Amino acid sequence: MEIIFSISSLTLTLLLLKIVSSATLSNFTTDQNALLAFKTSLTSDPLSPLTKNWSTNTPTCSWVGVSCGFKHRRVTALNVSGYQLVGNIPPHLGNLTFLRSLDISSNNFTGVIPSELFKLRRLEEMNMGINNLTGEIPPWFGGLPQLQYIYLSNNSFSGSIPNALFNMSSLMEIDMRDNRLSGTLSDDICSNTPNLRSMYLTGNQFSGEIPANIYKCRGMEDLRLGGNLFNGSIPSEIGSLSMLSHLSLFSNHFTGVIPSELFKLRRLEEMNMEFNNLTGEIPPWFGALPQLQYIYLRNNSFSGSVPSALFNMSSLIEIDMRYNRLSGTLSDDICSNTPNLRNMFFTGNQFSGEIPANIYKCRGMEQLRLGGNLFNGSIPTEIGSLSMLSHLSLFSNHFTGVIPSELFKLRRLEEMNMGFNNLTGEIPPWFGGLPQLQYIYLGNNSFSGSIPSEIGSLSLLSHLSLFSNHFTGSIPSSIFNLSSLKVMDLYDNQLSGSIPNETPYNLLQIEYLFLPRNLLTGTIPKEFGNLTSLRGLDFSSNFLSGELPEELGNLGNLESFVGAYNILTGSIPSSIFNISTLLRLGLQQNQLSGTLPSITGLSLYSLQELYLHYNRLTGQIPTSITNISQLTILELNRNSLTGEIPGSIGDCLLLEFLSLSNNKFGGSIPDTFGTGCSLKSINLRVNQFGGMLPRSLANCGNLEVLDVQNNKIQDKFPLWMETLLELQVLVLRSNRFNGTLLHPSKTNALFPKLQVFDIGNNSFTGTLPDTYFKSFRAMINVKENITDNDRVKLYSDSVELVIKGSKLEVVRILKTFTTIDMSGNNFYGDIPESMGKLNSLRYLNLSHNDLTGHIPSCIGNMVTLESLDLSSNQLDGDIPTQLTSLTFLAKLNLSMNNLVGQIPQSNQFSTFENDSYVGNQGLCGVPLTRKCEEDSGLEISPEEGYDSDFVDRLTCWQVVAMGYGCGCVIGVSIGYIVLELSFGVAYKIKRRSRGNKVRRRRTRVHK
Repeated sequence: MEIIFSISSLTLTLLLLKIVSSATLSNFTTDQNALLAFKTSLTSDPLSPLTKNWSTNTPTCSWVGVSCGFKHRRVTALNVSGYQLVGNIPPHLGNLTFLRSLDISSNNFTGVIPSELFKLRRLEEMNMGINNLTGEIPPWFGGLPQLQYIYLSNNSFSGSIPNALFNMSSLMEIDMRDNRLSGTLSDDICSNTPNLRSMYLTGNQFSGEIPANIYKCRGMEDLRLGGNLFNGSIPSEIGSLSMLSHLSLFSNHFTGVIPSELFKLRRLEEMNMEFNNLTGEIPPWFGALPQLQYIYLRNNSFSGSVPSALFNMSSLIEIDMRYNRLSGTLSDDICSNTPNLRNMFFTGNQFSGEIPANIYKCRGMEQLRLGGNLFNGSIPTEIGSLSMLSHLSLFSNHFTGVIPSELFKLRRLEEMNMGFNNLTGEIPPWFGGLPQLQYIYLGNNSFSGSIPSEIGSLSLLSHLSLFSNHFTGSIPSSIFNLSSLKVMDLYDNQLSGSIPNETPYNLLQIEYLFLPRNLLTGTIPKEFGNLTSLRGLDFSSNFLSGELPEELGNLGNLESFVGAYNILTGSIPSSIFNISTLLRLGLQQNQLSGTLPSITGLSLYSLQELYLHYNRLTGQIPTSITNISQLTILELNRNSLTGEIPGSIGDCLLLEFLSLSNNKFGGSIPDTFGTGCSLKSINLRVNQFGGMLPRSLANCGNLEVLDVQNNKIQDKFPLWMETLLELQVLVLRSNRFNGTLLHPSKTNALFPKLQVFDIGNNSFTGTLPDTYFKSFRAMINVKENITDNDRVKLYSDSVELVIKGSKLEVVRILKTFTTIDMSGNNFYGDIPESMGKLNSLRYLNLSHNDLTGHIPSCIGNMVTLESLDLSSNQLDGDIPTQLTSLTFLAKLNLSMNNLVGQIPQSNQFSTFENDSYVGNQGLCGVPLTRKCEEDSGLEISPEEGYDSDFVDRLTCWQVVAMGYGCGCVIGVSIGYIVLELSFGVAYKIKRRSRGNKVRRRRTRVHK
C-alpha cells in the first residue's frame, strides 16, 4: 500500500512538473512571438541590431535590448532606443505581460499607440519620446496601476490630456513636450497624483489658466509649461510648492506681476518667465532665494530698476532680463557678492550711466551683454580683467573714446560687438593677438585710420563688420586669406585703392562680401569667381571700372549681386545669367552696353529683382525673360532698348514693378495681363508706344502707379480703370488721348486713393469731371491713404511731373504728395465748386484750356495748395479775396485770361510778380503797372435805392408795362433807357460786391 502511494505521489509530482514546464514554455514562446512580431513590423532597421541578433537560434533573453526576470525568465524590459528603427508599434507588444519598462525612444515609429498595450499591467515606465507618433493620448493609460514614468515628448500627438492620467496615484513624472496637444489642464490636476514630481508640457498648444489646485502637487520639483498659450496671471498657489526647484513658464500669454508668494520657494534653482506680458518691477525678494541660480525674464514689460539685492546672491549663475523697460544705473557693487555669475544679459532696456568699475570682480564672467541701452562714458578698462570672457556685447549705446588697450588680455574672447556707438580712434593692432576671436562688430562708429593687417592673423574669424566708419587706405590683402571668414562688411567708409588680387584668395567659406560706398578704383578681380560659397556680393557706389569678369558665372550659390553706381563698361557676361540661385541682380547706373543675352530667363529660376536701368543697353528684351516665374521687379529704364515688350509679359504673375521708361520701345502695350496679375507699378514713359491702353490691366487689382506719358497712345480716357481701387498715380500726359471724362458710373468710389492725376497735353474735351473731384478721397483727406504701417512709405519708382511750371522727375513720391494736372487740353465751361473740397491738394494745373466763368472762391478752402496755374483760359471776373488764405501758395499763374478788378494784396499775394497776372487787360494794382483809381461817376449803393437783385428780376415785359400808359413808343424808349442805366450800374455793383450788401467804392482802370 505504501509502495502504491509513493508511486502515485511521484507520478503526480512529475505530472505537475510537466504542466508547469509546459506553461512556462508557453509563456516564454508568447514573449518570443511578441518580439518577433515587433521585428517583423519594422520597415527599416538601418543599424541592423534586431536583424542580426534577434533569432530563434539564440535565447530570447540574450537578444539585444531585451531583459528578463531571474525567476520566471519572462521579458521585463525592452530597450531599443536610438536604433533608427522605422515602422508602426505592433499590438503584439501587449502580450509582454511581465514588462516593466518599455523604451522605444529616438527612432522613427509612426502611427498610433495600439490599444492592446493596456494589458501591460506591470508597466512602470513607458518611453516613446522622439518619434513620429500621432493620434491622441490613450485614456487607458490611467488604468495601468503601476505606471510611474510617461515619456512621450517630441512626437505629433494631438488632442487633450485625458483626465484619467491625473487619477494615477503612482504617477511620478510625465513628459509630453513638443507635441500638438491642446485644451486646458484639468481643474483637479493635482487632486489624485500625490507622488507627481515632474511635469513637462513645454511646446504644445495648451491654453487657459493654470489650475489653482496646483498647490496640491506638494512634491512637485520640476514644473515646465513653457511654449504654450496659457494666459491669465501666474497663480499665487505655486508658492506652496515648497519642493520646487525648476519653474518654467516662458512663451505664454501670462499677464500681471510676479506673485509675492513665490518668495517661499526656497529650493528654487531656475525661474524662467521670458516671452510673456508680465509687468511691474523686479521683486527684491529674488535676492532672498538662497539656491536661485538662473533668472530668465527677457521679453516682458518689466520696468523700474534692477534691485541691488539680486547682486547679493552668491548662488546666481545667469541673469537674463533682455528686452524689457528696465532703467536706472547698475549698482556700484554689482560684482562684489556674485562670485558665480557667468552670464549677464541686459540688452534692449533703458539702462543709463557708466558701467561700474568693479565689474572686474565678476572674474568668472563669460558673457556680458549690455547692448541696446543708454550707457555712456568710456568702456571700462577693468573689463580687461575678465579673463574668462567669451562674449562682449556693448552695441547701440552712447559709449565714447577709444577701445581700451587692456582688452588685449581677453584671450578667450570670441565676440566683440561695439557697433552703433560714438567710439573713435583706430582699431588696435593687438586685435590680431586674440586667438579665439570669431566675431568683430564695430560698425556705425567714428573709427578712423587704416584697417590693421594683423586682423589677417585671426584664423577663426567668421564675421568682420566695420561698416559706416571713417576708415581710409586700402583693404589689407591679409584679410582675403581668412579661410573661416563668412561675412566681410566694409560698407560706407573711405577705403581707396583697388580690391586686392595679387594672391589667390583663401576665403573658402565667405558668404557675404560687402564693399559698397567707398572710393575703390580699378577693376573687378576675376578671383571673385573662385569664392564659390558667396551668397551676397556688393561693390556698388565706388569708382570701379572695366568689364565684369566672365568668372563671376562660377558663383553657383550667389543670391544677391549688386555692382551698381560704378563706371563698368562692356557687355554683361552671359555666364551671370546662368546662376540659378540668383535672387537679385543690380547693375544699374553704369556704362554697360551690348544686348541682353538670349538665354536671359532660361536659368534664372529664382530671380526676383532685376535692375539694369541707367546703362547703354541696346537691342530687344529677350522673350525668354518671361520664363522668370519669380520675378517681382524689372527695371530697364534709361537705356536704348528697342522693339516691343514681349507679349508673354503677362505670364509673370508675381511681377509687381515694371519700369521700361526712356527707351525706344514701340508697338502696342501687350494686352495679356490675366487674372492674378500682381502689378503695382508700370512706368513706360518716354517711348514710342502706340495703340490703346490694354484693357487687361483691369485685372491688376493692386495697381498703384501707371505712367505712360510721352508716347503715341491714341485712346479714350480709361474709364474702365475706376475699378482699380488702389490706384494712386495716373499719368497719361503728352499722348493722343481724346474724348470726354464724363460718363455714368457704376460705383461711388471713383479712384478713391488717387494722389497724382496728370492727363496734360492731350486732346480731352468737355467740362471738368465734377464727379471725379467729389470722389478723390485721398485729395480731400490725404490721411485716408496713410495707415499706421506706411506713414513714411515711399514709392520706389519715379514719376516725371510738371511742378510749379517746371518739369521735375520725382524719384520718390511721399504718401502726402497730391497733384492734378489737366493742362493743355480742350476742357471748357466753369471750374466746378467741388474742386474746393480737395483740401489736401498741393498742386493744381488747369492751364491752356477753354475754361470760362469766374474763379470759384471755394479754391480758398484748399489750404495745402502750393501751386495754382489757371493761365491761358477765358476766365473772367475778379480774383477772389478768399485766395489770400492760401498761406502755402508759392506759385501762382493767372495770366492770359479776362480777369478784372484789383489784385488782392495780403499774405502770399504780395510775393507774386507781374508774370502771374499778365494778359488780363482788366486787372490793376500791384505788381502790375496799371493803377486802380476811384470811379468819378455815380456811386450807387443799396441804401440809395439801387438793389442789384432788382436788376436780376427786371424783364422786358416789366419795362414795357412801365410805359404802357404813355404809349408804346414812349414806353419802349423809357424801357431802353432804364435797361441801359440799370444794367450798366448793376454790372458795376455786382462786380464789386458779388452779392454783398456792404457799400464799397467802385474803381476803374486808369490807362
